[in-house]
Amino acid sequence: MSKSVLIIEDETAAAVNLQAILRRVAPSYKVLTVLESIEESVEYFSDETSPRPDLVFMDIHLADGESFRIFDRVEIKIPIIFTTAYDEYALRAFKVNSIDYILKPIKEDDMRHAIEKFSLLSGGERNEYNQRVEQMVHSTQKESTANESRESQRVYLVHQKDKIIPLSIDNVAFFFTANEKVSAVTYDGSYHIIDRTLESLQSSLPDMEFFRANRQFIVARKAVKDITIWFGSRLSLNLSVTTPEKIIIPKARVAEFKQWLMTMGV
Repeated sequence: MSKSVLIIEDETAAAVNLQAILRRVAPSYKVLTVLESIEESVEYFSDETSPRPDLVFMDIHLADGESFRIFDRVEIKIPIIFTTAYDEYALRAFKVNSIDYILKPIKEDDMRHAIEKFSLLSGGERNEYNQRVEQMVHSTQKESTANESRESQRVYLVHQKDKIIPLSIDNVAFFFTANEKVSAVTYDGSYHIIDRTLESLQSSLPDMEFFRANRQFIVARKAVKDITIWFGSRLSLNLSVTTPEKIIIPKARVAEFKQWLMTMGV
């Protein structure tokens, strides 16, 4: 049976790959469009004339933030299959209208399983499924709260040669990810491997002091030296310490970044 699909994904290559796998696994499914940001998604679902898909594939990490923020602004009752490179958001995904959670890189078997689940979870079966998920959410609520509390810290343990040392975020100019490793870079230019993802760091760092610039960088407010207007209505950040590559603020996050700077009194 033919179904319509909406894809929310900010990486062109990932969106193309998802569509290619979908064509092989479910050739009767038709993609309506691809949205790349929270703002585009909110605008789409707020417009009553926009075609409503039967199913949504939604990446968790978009250029302008986590896609969970979409649900704070619009109501989406359509089944959702989340896609992400990290497995730490499964619980949050099932708090909204999610029926599955696929880890990147997406494999055909995972896609086939998700489509089969979507086909089966209809009507009463979907309601029963959602009730089971709701019970799981409630049963783990205390544990999740405790974990969040533990993650709210200003000091992290990092490896330095054969030692483990405490590192205060007051000494960190930026966090950077490359080759599946995250480094905390201090103002003296030292790199320290830290056993966290940028996503978990983002949720625990104080918003007033750190900003998620893009998929690779979280920058400290006091490390920002100046800003350059970049191509395509983007911004380029210049920090007080050398960075491994240019830090570009995507167009979708420029307004939020400027607001953050103004809040800081700049």
